[in-house]
Amino acid sequence: MNMKTTTRILRWMATLALGLTVMTARATDHSRTGHREGIERNICGGVCPVTSTNQCDLTPKPKWHSVVMLPKTNEPPIHWYNKINPVWWFGNLEEPTPPSWYEPTNSMRKVKWYFRNPFTNLSYYVIGVADKPTVRSGRYPTLVGNPHGGWNFAVTRRRIVFLPFVDYKNRHLELYFGWRERGNFGMKLNFHHPPEKLEK
Repeated sequence: MNMKTTTRILRWMATLALGLTVMTARATDHSRTGHREGIERNICGGVCPVTSTNQCDLTPKPKWHSVVMLPKTNEPPIHWYNKINPVWWFGNLEEPTPPSWYEPTNSMRKVKWYFRNPFTNLSYYVIGVADKPTVRSGRYPTLVGNPHGGWNFAVTRRRIVFLPFVDYKNRHLELYFGWRERGNFGMKLNFHHPPEKLEK
């Protein structure tokens, strides 16, 4: 990748990050969905979640703010020559072996774990900045999604580089694209199946 291409990519990411910041700052309170556990009810003058106590969550919407995100301290050192090695990109520095809960009786669990989490090092440490201290800004900067459902915009800053993130979820799906709270790049599209109705 030459210097011109790198400059264009950084310029594009900075423009997108600033656009997301402006969009979020102009968002109004009526854009909240109040979604929680797939159940909603229009009470208390707006859309509020139905809980076991049937009370509304009247917590005010947090303002746009920033938090410092520090990398984990118990990981082995990552060198520049690791990051330019395509073979290393396929590895999983954080969990090189499957945890005990993952298919403990399957003789192929290590192979399946490897294919379940491909390109972890690439997304965390090559494209991502999970090994560096960063500043993340947003309404919910330490979370992936809005805990009330709907949109969540955030921006991760590493020195002069701005890395945008957007998430949306409702009772039917969740999707996100960009750099997550730890600085790792990720994409996701999950569809949620509604619970089956019990037959009477």
